[in-house]
Amino acid sequence: MQDTNTMDQAKERLLAAALPHVPFDGWSDTTFRAAVADSGLGDALARAICPRGALDLAVAYHKAGDATMQDRLAATDLTSLRFRDRIGQAVLFRLQDADPELVRRGSALFALPQHASEGARLIWGTADAIWRALGDSSTDLNWYTKRATLSAVYGATVLFWLADTSDEKQATTDFLNRRIDNVMQFEKAKAAFRDNPLGKMLARGPLRLLGAIRAPRDTNDLPGH
Repeated sequence: MQDTNTMDQAKERLLAAALPHVPFDGWSDTTFRAAVADSGLGDALARAICPRGALDLAVAYHKAGDATMQDRLAATDLTSLRFRDRIGQAVLFRLQDADPELVRRGSALFALPQHASEGARLIWGTADAIWRALGDSSTDLNWYTKRATLSAVYGATVLFWLADTSDEKQATTDFLNRRIDNVMQFEKAKAAFRDNPLGKMLARGPLRLLGAIRAPRDTNDLPGH
């Protein structure tokens, strides 16, 4: 049996061989076959590494982008930034290291009904990676709401970024800041509601059950898995 490191290295090799083909053939079986040939891994090993073919390579490309973003965040001093600006910087890091054409092809793949749930899991995973990198320690319902909100912001920003032709993608930065402003306004409204008499009454009654909700134990137990 291949050890984990060897299999990971083989997947990286297969993915690297696939990337030049994706702009022309998408994340398709044509691309996968070309990657197998170019990597020299052999079809049996390639299929063992990626049983779903190009879909698994597209997933690997997305997760590699998450890992690169986390490395950049770990190497960057964000202490002088407001927390909302740290989130914005994390999203921008994620986009800056991505190839628009590869992402566009991935968006088309994950828009297909049979792959939509996989795409949603990946976006949720990116949101989770950002929150964890920024030190989020929530373990209750807030764990879910933070990631759900950021998933929506990230997904919308990616779509805008793919169509952005402005210098240095400045329009994307402006769009992202507006979306984060919207979220902050919602959070303020939510806090105000919690502090008013009706909010306090609901917190003691119907909403009390929400207090029992707990975050998943590890990253393999994210919603959708």
